[in-house]
Amino acid sequence: QVQLVESGGGLVQAGGSLRLSCAASRSIFNMNWMGWYRQAPGKQRELVATISSIGSNTNYADSVKGRFTIFRDNAKNTVYLQMNSLKPEDTAVYFCTAFSGGSSYWGQGTQVTVSS
Repeated sequence: QVQLVESGGGLVQAGGSLRLSCAASRSIFNMNWMGWYRQAPGKQRELVATISSIGSNTNYADSVKGRFTIFRDNAKNTVYLQMNSLKPEDTAVYFCTAFSGGSSYWGQGTQVTVSS
């Protein structure tokens, strides 16, 4: 079992930046991969970015490439999502997720609102 706690969401103007954090209750070193999803009102949850444990390979949704960066700090058991050049369409609840040992884990989500 692992608990994930997101933080860093909030209200920001278009063009601004936010950094989301996802703190895990245990070491993330051996997790297969971790990532961020988001869900806007009335829409399905969608993948934003993932990062692997080995090699820290990253993957991004086309809509955030070049603006968002996912990275991890194993010493702090934390994964981050740096979001720059935010757009109103980035408004959503952002969820941290982890996949390890055949199981997936989710945080409770953090709200990101981008005003125009």
